Amino acid sequence: MFPIRDTVPRRESPLAVWAIIALNVAVFLIEVSLPQRTLMWVLYHFGLVPARYANPQFAAWLGPAADSVWPFLTNMFLHGGLFHLVSNMWTLSIFGGAVEDRLGHGRFVVFYLLCGIAASLTHFFTNLHSTMPAIGASGAIAGVMGAYFLMFPTAQVITLVPVFFLPMFVAIPAVFYLGIWFLSQFFSGVAALVAPQFGGGIAWWAHVGGFVAGVALVPLFRKRRGVYRAYFPDERVLGAVR
Repeated sequence: MFPIRDTVPRRESPLAVWAIIALNVAVFLIEVSLPQRTLMWVLYHFGLVPARYANPQFAAWLGPAADSVWPFLTNMFLHGGLFHLVSNMWTLSIFGGAVEDRLGHGRFVVFYLLCGIAASLTHFFTNLHSTMPAIGASGAIAGVMGAYFLMFPTAQVITLVPVFFLPMFVAIPAVFYLGIWFLSQFFSGVAALVAPQFGGGIAWWAHVGGFVAGVALVPLFRKRRGVYRAYFPDERVLGAVR
């Protein structure tokens, strides 16, 4: 299933989402311009390498000092390839605008960063001895998806579903689409803990941690209900305003 768009109308232009996308694209363009050796240095020093904090010998070999916390933030602006970047930014563009409408531009940026940090912490505690740099915005974007799940469960996600090589567009309630996505990340994370060789190099628990953080934090960041009108005529009846 590939999400195409959602059905929530936007009140304002998603300036913060556009800015975050532009920043990620700019950083990626810098990445691809670097020599391979320099790029690896960047990934290992600004990506999140859990063993740097859990293994003093590895930290001493790699550097910088293990008390540097910047990688918990900076890793979310690095990407491992064009597909990695495009898939993350596409997902952010679909779900981010509606969430930014409810939070406001400045609050959305703070919310996004906090979700990304929560995702980094979750990845760290579930992969203490990993020597591979974890990079990508997917943990922070998972937080945006968690907020969308809570605030817009009755919205529809227009999804491309290939059936016998023929494209079909199916409208799926957001509560089901995002709920299934979260469960897939959770069970994949459990499988990766039990059998790490099946993890596929994906930070499943970062996605889980980001999503949970989004659900937990959005009540603190959203605007008061009286500030905005209902997005759907039956929104209050269906419980989409939370």
